[in-house]
Formats: sequence, structure tokens, C-alpha cells
Amino acid sequence: MTASKSERLMNLVIMLLVSRTYVTKERIREVIEGYRDASDEAFEKMFERDKAELRALGIPIELGYVDKFFEDEQGYRVARDAFELPELNLEPDEVAVLGLAARVWQHAGLASATSNALVKLRAAGYDVDRDALDALQPRVEVDEPAFDAMWGFTISRTPVRFGYRRPGDNETRERHLQPWGVVTSRERWYVLGFDTDRDGVRMFRLSRIEGDVVADGRPGSFEVPPGTDVRALASSLAPRRPGSEAVVLARKGSAEMLRRRAREVTGPVTGPDGVEGWDRLTVTMYSADQLAEDVVSHLGDVVAVEPPALVEGVVRRLTQVAEASESDGSAA
Repeated sequence: MTASKSERLMNLVIMLLVSRTYVTKERIREVIEGYRDASDEAFEKMFERDKAELRALGIPIELGYVDKFFEDEQGYRVARDAFELPELNLEPDEVAVLGLAARVWQHAGLASATSNALVKLRAAGYDVDRDALDALQPRVEVDEPAFDAMWGFTISRTPVRFGYRRPGDNETRERHLQPWGVVTSRERWYVLGFDTDRDGVRMFRLSRIEGDVVADGRPGSFEVPPGTDVRALASSLAPRRPGSEAVVLARKGSAEMLRRRAREVTGPVTGPDGVEGWDRLTVTMYSADQLAEDVVSHLGDVVAVEPPALVEGVVRRLTQVAEASESDGSAA
């Protein structure tokens, strides 16, 4: 995927997610770079193709009326309640959104595109729900070399073959798959589809693919069965991991994603600053390292309480940040 297309798709998702109303096709064309300079015919083809690609990756783009009292003008939006995923299905809750969004954000170097998109939306007179962007936080590791090829073959409906090594196996086995979708579960990327070797639906972790993913047929040579819910299938096929209990304190109005993952939220409680403006969150922890990264990423609005492994992980990361800052300062 080119950087310009990645940015266009990201900006389209952001626009439809943060807008408080349905957005007309005309306004989308005005605001999104890449649409503005296209001819009417090119814009229609591009927009339809972009919607199809996003929907194929599980992004629920809805069509509705801009004014709920008058049915004379239609528009589009991404409904946040349909966009987010439950904790036990695809972790972390919101990021799995797109298999696309988090990946495009980092892979194409488009973190700045978010700020640019918000500026353009506000300049166009849009009432932007900034908090809705919490759903797009790029928390998922996206260094799987197989991602781009597999995603492209998924969109073009092209059968693929690839080498795959399961845990404990000493050799790589060749797999043949009709890829139906690329999804994320518990901060890992998977491809789900019809395994022609085993004549059934299977899911493969991208990080365990070895070598190149190559075409094993013609584009458009298979169709995803009508009514297939890729996310529900991924939930049923995802490997289960035992979790342990962790406790963190979160400042009021912060850490929305952690709050959604929490099994229990109590408060208000007194925080480390001595102010009774915090909540106590009990969350299921699958990895102390991953949760420590989440805590540190909230820049003082979240504090780890227990278990000790989580606290140690947070302290270690903060120490590394402090040492890096001191090193930069001395170098300057």
C-alpha cells in the first residue's frame, strides 16, 4: 500500500469516527486529501473501493441521514459501539478495530496524519469528538513482515501459500489458504480463512509465517461465504491464555481503554498525589510487560499498584526514559 493511500484510508476512518453526525459524501470529498483533486468518476470509484476495503477488514461504515428529522440528505459514519470489540474477543478492545488502522498508523509513518486530519476537520467546521480517537491507539505490535502481502491478498481475494512453523515444531510446513481477513487478538496479528489442506476454517499467527507469502491462484478466484462474521470466527479460534489479576489507579477522566478492559472499577479513591480524584481498576493481565507499557503510556494518569511484576515493569521503563533524557541532555 502506498503512503498516500494509507493516509487517505486513515483520514477517512478518523473523519467518520470522530464526527458526531453522519458525514455527506460531498463533505468527505472536500476534506480528505486524495479525493479533492480527483474527477467525479475517479472519486466515485476511489471512494467505493476504499469503503469496500475498510469494510472487508471489519470497519463498520454505516449509511444514514444527516438530519434525523429529515430524510433528504444521506451521509456516512463509523458507529463507535459497533467499531469497538469486547475484551474477550479481540484484545485490546478498540485497537482491533481495523486490523488496518493500527497497522497503517505505524507502518506508513502516519502518526502525524491524525493531527492533520483533526485540523482539517475543525477548519471545515466539524464538531469533532476527540475522545473517540482513543479507539485508534496503536498498541499492537506491527512488525510482522507477512502483514502487507497477506492483507493485499485478502483484499484481492487471492489464494496464498506460505511456510508456517507451529510452536514446538522443528520444521516449516507449507500451508494453502483462501484468506478471508486479517485480525488482531491479544496483541498479535492473525490471518483467518479457508485452509484447503485441512478443508476447514483456520487461523494463522502472522509472526509464525516464515518466508514470503505468495499467490497460489488468481485474484478473485474465491469468495468469502455470505454472512461470514470474521470477528466472531476469530474469537472462537483465538488461543486462550490464562490471565492474572492486576490493580492500577487511574485519574478521573483518563485511561478510557483500560477502563473498558477493567473487570471492576471502584472509586473515588485517593491517588499518589494525595487527591481523591482517582479510580481503582481491577484488570485481567495476560502480560506484565504489555500492561506496564500501557501504564507508562498514560504519562502519570495511571499508576500500577499490583502485582509486583507489573510495578517493577513500570519502574524499569520509567528509569529507561529518564536515563535516555539525561543522555540526550548531556549530548546537547
